[in-house]
Amino acid sequence: MTVYTAPIDDMRFVLNELLHAETLTELPGYEEATPDLVDAVLSEAGKLCEEVLLPLNRTGDEEGCTYENGVVRLPSGFKEAYEAFVQSGWGSLAADPEFGGQGLPATLGAMVKEMACSSNISLAILPGLTEGAYHLLERWGSDEQKAKWLPKMVEGTWSGTMCLTEPHSGTDLGLIRTRAEPADDGSYRISGTKIFISCGEQDATENIVHLVLAKLPDAPAGIRGISLFLVPKFLVKEDGAMGPRNGVACGSIEHKMGIKASPTCVMNFEDAEGYLVGPPHKGMRVMFTMMNDARLAVGMQGLGLAETAYQSAADYAKERLQGRSLSGAMAPDKPADPIIVHPDVRRMLLTMRAYTEGGRALAAWTALNLDIAAKHPDDARREEADDLVSLLTPIVKAFLTDIGSECANLGVQVFGGHGYIREWGMEQLVRDARIAQLYEGANGIQALDLVGRKMGQHTGRLLRRFFHPGMDFIEAEMEKSEMQDFVLPFAKAFGRLQQATAWIAQQGLRDPEEAGAAATDYLRLFGLTALAYLWARMAAVALEKAGDDETGFYRAKLATARFYMTRILPQTSSLFAAIMAGKKPLMELEAELF
Repeated sequence: MTVYTAPIDDMRFVLNELLHAETLTELPGYEEATPDLVDAVLSEAGKLCEEVLLPLNRTGDEEGCTYENGVVRLPSGFKEAYEAFVQSGWGSLAADPEFGGQGLPATLGAMVKEMACSSNISLAILPGLTEGAYHLLERWGSDEQKAKWLPKMVEGTWSGTMCLTEPHSGTDLGLIRTRAEPADDGSYRISGTKIFISCGEQDATENIVHLVLAKLPDAPAGIRGISLFLVPKFLVKEDGAMGPRNGVACGSIEHKMGIKASPTCVMNFEDAEGYLVGPPHKGMRVMFTMMNDARLAVGMQGLGLAETAYQSAADYAKERLQGRSLSGAMAPDKPADPIIVHPDVRRMLLTMRAYTEGGRALAAWTALNLDIAAKHPDDARREEADDLVSLLTPIVKAFLTDIGSECANLGVQVFGGHGYIREWGMEQLVRDARIAQLYEGANGIQALDLVGRKMGQHTGRLLRRFFHPGMDFIEAEMEKSEMQDFVLPFAKAFGRLQQATAWIAQQGLRDPEEAGAAATDYLRLFGLTALAYLWARMAAVALEKAGDDETGFYRAKLATARFYMTRILPQTSSLFAAIMAGKKPLMELEAELF
């Protein structure tokens, strides 16, 4: 079985010592988000995840969801666990108190999301999607729509979905065929089929609010002709009471590689009543609110699974006896040494640890800037924070889901043959992690977004939000002898990232395929460099505390930081070389020769 204990100590370190998130109390509306309150929230959420969600993870995977005559049921215990989750207020943590939320920072919500994903990702998807739908309606819905739909969604009694993909069109949403016909009462009649709809039908909530992309009769061709509609499973009467079933039905559920306890549905809309959200023909602009929220949430899925893989592998490595240390027996009273003595096992564990703790810092940094962008009273500070979030969103989504999959596979390798066997739980993590690299825009799409949109946006302003503080840090810390192990490797990677950025910007203007060919390697280069920046900052904090370190927490931080800088960060050299090779090695072979 996998093991998981909520990493509260590391979360405290990231929030309080690295990011100084206590400054959140200075933002309007967050005055009560003191370190004591944050600590209490994290501790209670951790208990729920460890004691309620985690025990259902393997049984849910083995039982899966059931589909019969359009009815979808979650595995045994999942409905009750979901009720415990929402009744405790975890789904409403960062929602506006006007609609029944607790009004706490997104930074805290991100940590709770990570814990939920670590313990039971299939269950965590349901409230996660609802939160994304909430944010979309909060921003784009009319006052009437907000009043009618948001309180029940915040409460968790109703859930939300996003319905984009159709059988004939994946990422190219300009090809969708779902139609929206105006009705006499101001509503619309939605007809079409959507696929891969997470939690499109389930038995845990009373109603499901589908956010559906469709085209009006006068829609322009392509992506510019898409509008967004709210289409409920059950219609709601004027007094808020539940009305009749709408023309929405689940045609089937997918038989998937992973996340088997989360239903992935084919949804059929047949003359279903729907309501326009936002301006007509601007549906993609509206939907991007939910998509960007979902991309950050999916990054937390990768991070959460990486954490569980690391904890489980480290626990196993300290107990499993096999072979002797190359430097002599470490446990002479036992028939063999625990496998944690072996260099290759340590390589895998430290890789997982470095990615996970660095990824947590990256996710929290992004979430903190979300809060600043939403609440800071200074316009310039809000813009700066929003720019950084926009830049980091494709990196959080793609890089953290890539390392989630890598860490899960490394966990299997640490377990050896047992990792391949179901009852040990590691192979489930591999299967569950794999989907996160695909949905909400496959990671190659995230890379194209980074080089095609974010790099040149506002004449490079978004990039400066990372490059300027990075350069300031290097200049401030470079002369400190105790920081040489951390600043010098970061500075080298930082220089490679700057050079690659300039090269792609220049070549991409001349030939877009050059930018496309470099995109995935560039995103990886950026992700590794961003983690190096954060690891160097974490090392600076740990060095200050190393003299008073009874638990060894800060010694472990420094050791992991050194490992990251010397054994992982050098990947940036090969990534830089691959980028500079240009598009020719990818594009010169004729398609018919593949």
